[in-house]
Amino acid sequence: MNDLDDFRAALRQPPAEPFAEPDLAKIMAGGTRIRRRRRVLTTTAGAAAAAVVVLVVVFAVQLRQPPPAPVAQPPAPPTSAAPASTTTPPEKSPIGDVVGTGIQTQAGEIVFFAWAVDQPQLLPDIHFGLVAGFRSGTSLRAALATNEVRGSDRSFGFHATDGGEVLQDQLIPVFGYFAGPAARITTTVHGKTVEASLTKWTEDPNVVFFWFDPVAVPDSASLTPLIAYDPNGQRLTK
Repeated sequence: MNDLDDFRAALRQPPAEPFAEPDLAKIMAGGTRIRRRRRVLTTTAGAAAAAVVVLVVVFAVQLRQPPPAPVAQPPAPPTSAAPASTTTPPEKSPIGDVVGTGIQTQAGEIVFFAWAVDQPQLLPDIHFGLVAGFRSGTSLRAALATNEVRGSDRSFGFHATDGGEVLQDQLIPVFGYFAGPAARITTTVHGKTVEASLTKWTEDPNVVFFWFDPVAVPDSASLTPLIAYDPNGQRLTK
């Protein structure tokens, strides 16, 4: 008998002590502890992210809170000529023209406009924000205000993108503004390219307000990175 035959014979011998049956309960408990530890780590990461969000919200809370209801203006005294149609302003007067979207709701037409931001200590280079509101007849009501929270409000690129949520029982479109010569802004939703509606700010034509059809872009979570193009069709953003 050679060495190989000896090795094969040894493999056929029963073990001196039988192997114990696996402790399934212990194995499952260990697996549960591992899964729970992963959940705890995920929850901890989520809490950290929430803390960052809270910090940002606190930093700009004065502009994310719904503004108070507008105060009606007293009627103008009669004049010899018929007065021009005026719009009752919200808490702050719009800077530049109020931009109509053509989207009609029970609260009126959804509109966008800029208004002043005056927080020189917290936001030294932020001087305006963008507001979504409702216009009905001569009434203008602000619903959601948003602004940049770092750097300059007119630095090149996208700023203050917000919306895609229901406020005052109305869906606010996803909106924002772009600082730069944007002639076209797109995003992709479920693999389909969607174009934004654009209008230049009357106070600074280098600032472009944009918004998306809420049917095509129901919320900001469905957006892919926004892309801006110049009048020649060249990309302005990566």
